[in-house]
Amino acid sequence: MESVTLTSIQAARARIGEAIYVSPCQLSSELSELTGLPLHLKLENLQRTGSFKERGALNKLLTLSQAERERGVITASAGNHAQGVAFHASARGIRAQIVMPLATPQIKVAATRGFGAEVILHGDSYDEACEEALRRRLEEGRTFIHPFDDPEVISGQGTIGLELLEQVPDIEAVVVPIGGGGLIGGIACALKESKPSIRVIGVEPEKLPSMLRAREAGKPVKISAEATVADGIAVLRAGDVTLPLVSRYVDEIVTVDDEEIASAILMLLEHEKTLAEGAGAAALAALLQSKTNLRHRRTVVLVSGGNIDVTLLAKIIERGLVKDGRLLRIRIHLQDRPGALLALTKILARERANIVETIHNRAYYGVSLGDTVIDVTLETRGATHITAISHALREAGFRFERIQ
Repeated sequence: MESVTLTSIQAARARIGEAIYVSPCQLSSELSELTGLPLHLKLENLQRTGSFKERGALNKLLTLSQAERERGVITASAGNHAQGVAFHASARGIRAQIVMPLATPQIKVAATRGFGAEVILHGDSYDEACEEALRRRLEEGRTFIHPFDDPEVISGQGTIGLELLEQVPDIEAVVVPIGGGGLIGGIACALKESKPSIRVIGVEPEKLPSMLRAREAGKPVKISAEATVADGIAVLRAGDVTLPLVSRYVDEIVTVDDEEIASAILMLLEHEKTLAEGAGAAALAALLQSKTNLRHRRTVVLVSGGNIDVTLLAKIIERGLVKDGRLLRIRIHLQDRPGALLALTKILARERANIVETIHNRAYYGVSLGDTVIDVTLETRGATHITAISHALREAGFRFERIQ
């Protein structure tokens, strides 16, 4: 099998040419202040299909023979790789089949079909979908395009590294999310072979550190499945092709938990006006939580994708507001008499707290017959404002507790 080299990455860049958007790599003043690093964001979430995955998919497609193109291609994916293959195969008249797990969100299924691929729903996980894709490959003679463990796919992802050397000539470090290792393997090869002093940091979900475990064991090992908001890098086994690249070129691997990733998503959305999915925000999460010491190095963080489910995004925003003290839910005990609720709302209005939602039901909460309880959700301005509201309620004689 052909290996991944600086030459193969340069060839990939020449091959894909202008068919792939050269995403911006801008300096973030605010994030630089927060992290103490000159910090640039490489925005791969702005690609046509919303992630870096189309680079590798296109490079692989362009290396196929005419006979292989005519037989068509097949892959397994729950999201970004599927859309990358679908879009670029359809644009070149290549029939593409994508096997996706049954639980794949409908929005991702619709997007993949919208890019022109035939979608087959099969299995409860990516692994089961992949088994079905490999079975169909043998049955129908199609070419299988692996999401990460293929030299041409890895070389395509590595074109990001070449762009970084041009966009940030004095780059000293890069932080990249790790799933199967195709992205960081390609980028690290391009950077280290060009400028060995550049520090390369990989970031994995705390629940699924498959590459970290593979490095410890010296070979790919399968780990137990866990749910994570970073579904794009939820890989149970590191790649056979990617592990040697990571072992050779990546300086350090750190992990982040779901809460840290969610905070980074909210930070990007609110302060950078950039929408990232869980996997796309993992690299920034590692820096925001000081998981690695880069000592003022000029650093690039890869925002690898932005295809986040809107329901999940809504939950992340709400939880983030709660953590920041900008959304408060309290349970308040009232006397069950006319005017009690009016007295409460007057205090809240005086403290400039906006009522978002109330739940008022006399039959529940186990209160005495002369009392009632109301749950109130408030928009607040932060911890100091919450303290002022709490003081005002106590001064007026209300009993209450905060609901987390």
